Amino acid sequence: MSNRWKNALYSALLLAAMWAVYLWRTAAPEPIKIEGETMATTYHITYFDTHNRNFKVSVDSLLVLVNQSINNYNPESEVSQFNKQNGFRFRLPYLLPPIKVAQKVFSQSQGAFDPTVLPLVNLWGFGQKKVTRPDSSKVDSIKAIIGFEKIQFNADSVWKLDARAQLDFGGIGQGYGADAITAFLKAKGIKNMLVELGGEGMACGINLTSGKPWELGILDPNSTRDHQFFKAYVSLSNQSFTTSGNYFNYREVDGKKYSHTIDPQTGYPVTRNILSASVFSADCTTADAWGTALMVMGHERAIEVLSQHPELDAFLIYTTPDGIATFATKKITAQLQINP
Repeated sequence: MSNRWKNALYSALLLAAMWAVYLWRTAAPEPIKIEGETMATTYHITYFDTHNRNFKVSVDSLLVLVNQSINNYNPESEVSQFNKQNGFRFRLPYLLPPIKVAQKVFSQSQGAFDPTVLPLVNLWGFGQKKVTRPDSSKVDSIKAIIGFEKIQFNADSVWKLDARAQLDFGGIGQGYGADAITAFLKAKGIKNMLVELGGEGMACGINLTSGKPWELGILDPNSTRDHQFFKAYVSLSNQSFTTSGNYFNYREVDGKKYSHTIDPQTGYPVTRNILSASVFSADCTTADAWGTALMVMGHERAIEVLSQHPELDAFLIYTTPDGIATFATKKITAQLQINP
């Protein structure tokens, strides 16, 4: 084939591709965007609906019910009522699912994720009351009541083997909230959506505006509250996303910073080289719990554990003597663009 015919064929293919992209974009519905506040943070949802329905009122109503089940800051929530007594019968369908996920990740992470850590969270001043640094004897006494093995449940109730045990969904609640929203929108026939609640959520289908998977940024650990920028970008379709890190959530006592991530086994805030753990899985509740677990483990043990769980993908950022380094599991590497 002559160069002339090759150029003509190339031009025809290019025009066809441009026309296909044009038809795609003109045929795709306009994205619907809703946002609001919940769980002491914000949510942002983008979805495509050929019926152009706005689900904000329904989403807000759903999140009210979820909070009535799992919000530790609400004294009337189901989890708060459980924490005050030895047992509780479920009234809403939103407390049992995160308990099930919590038990699974607690077992698989060998206790690195433990939702009974609430007494330690309060002891270190990350709960509702701000306190000074506790002494070691207090930490040791509280450690005795930590452990998810002290919680038992069945299809309609949850109860304690130790009356002092308490549940805290701070390390899993936002992921579960994102899953609840996603399930609701799927039930309405929505297939292409990005649900984000407090920085974590679900990417379903594709972004019909671009015709590509959803793209999200992963915050650089050097960011500040006033100047935030990204260490990496990730393209996702039908995957959850969550990033756990100690970017801004810490306490400073006598000039020393204490991470908000508590190691359930030592009773102290973690002091490891890991800066953040981004986890990607089939559901956001699981990803959220594992993000906390990996932060507790530190990057070296986290990398070992991830090799045993092919259902999980992760991107870790940590410090070394030579500066900041990263690790990504094999499957997610192809979806990542890491900035130097």
